[in-house]
Amino acid sequence: MTTSPRARIGIVGTGAVFPAYARGLAALPGLPVIRVADLDLERARTAAAEWNVPAWGGTEELLADPDVDVVVNITTPGAHADLTDAALEAGKHVYVEKPLAATTEEARRNLATAERTGRLLGGAPDTFLGSAAQTARAAVDAGLIGRPFAATSFVRSSRAQTWHPDPTFLFKRGGGPVLDWGPYHIAALVNLLGPIRRVVGATGNAELEIPVTAPERRVERIDVEVATHATSILEFTSGVLATAVYSFDIWDTDLPHIEVYGTEGTLQVPNPNHFDSPVRLKRRTAEEWTEVPPVLPPSTPADATGFYRGLGVQDLVGHLDGDAHRASAGFAFHVLDVLERLQDASLADGVAEIASSTERPAPVRGARPVVG
Repeated sequence: MTTSPRARIGIVGTGAVFPAYARGLAALPGLPVIRVADLDLERARTAAAEWNVPAWGGTEELLADPDVDVVVNITTPGAHADLTDAALEAGKHVYVEKPLAATTEEARRNLATAERTGRLLGGAPDTFLGSAAQTARAAVDAGLIGRPFAATSFVRSSRAQTWHPDPTFLFKRGGGPVLDWGPYHIAALVNLLGPIRRVVGATGNAELEIPVTAPERRVERIDVEVATHATSILEFTSGVLATAVYSFDIWDTDLPHIEVYGTEGTLQVPNPNHFDSPVRLKRRTAEEWTEVPPVLPPSTPADATGFYRGLGVQDLVGHLDGDAHRASAGFAFHVLDVLERLQDASLADGVAEIASSTERPAPVRGARPVVG
């Protein structure tokens, strides 16, 4: 018996992140990818053949296809806003790779277009919907570390210049460690601790020209146009204070990705760019770290190779069916609003108030509680 699709997906952008969406959506029921598009038509054709997508072509063809219900926008950050508007105007629901747009000004325009057209807009990252982030959330909610009062968040270089054939976009408007990796961390922290109300920080650069050493590189050097090192203090509406360091310049470190400190213990949260890794807990009276039992089954298969993405698309379609919208445009906008303040922060600017806010996302349906 053939099951009717819940929504038919069209993906715009078949670059480095495309396989993660193709792989992840193929593992989710009822979300077939029926068309792909790219400025490079040969790349679109190749991607369609490799992933058994029935149609391929240019963006205008995809937006005009009446069979496409949801457009997944995984173009480069500087192109996000215009494509999102065009897709919404074409009557499609849209899910956007992070960040929601290159600037909050562009993102506000997208929010207005979504409201005017009556289409649904959601945005990455979706990793906070996975087992690790939901387990950490359940541990905080159960009081396993008492009352949270502080946190740390640390990003080191992804070393993209050693493996990406053209990582230029990472060092231009809409890129940098704050807008590239920061969305994963800020989304994870807001999921754990709620919205952020003010920030203070400073940014800088270790180098203004980056050599590219990737074996199949298409460029040799990149002129850096954004801050590649940022240090910040985040104050949450709840009163929690977090220290954040987001850097493309730090090559190696043993610091944890995220830790949350409470009156009764410490919670160590794994890489928020992944769905499934152990969450570790050390209570004040304990001698050893323990693992918190996962509250959800793994979001990726045990034998998975490469990244998986798609839970955010499933979340958007689930909202169309009546469930909560967790990776919503409002949530993604708040994340971008915080990150934009951090992108070019200067101590001379003092404390910056965050104009936006958001609801703490609802726990994922089916997540089990943990026992305190």
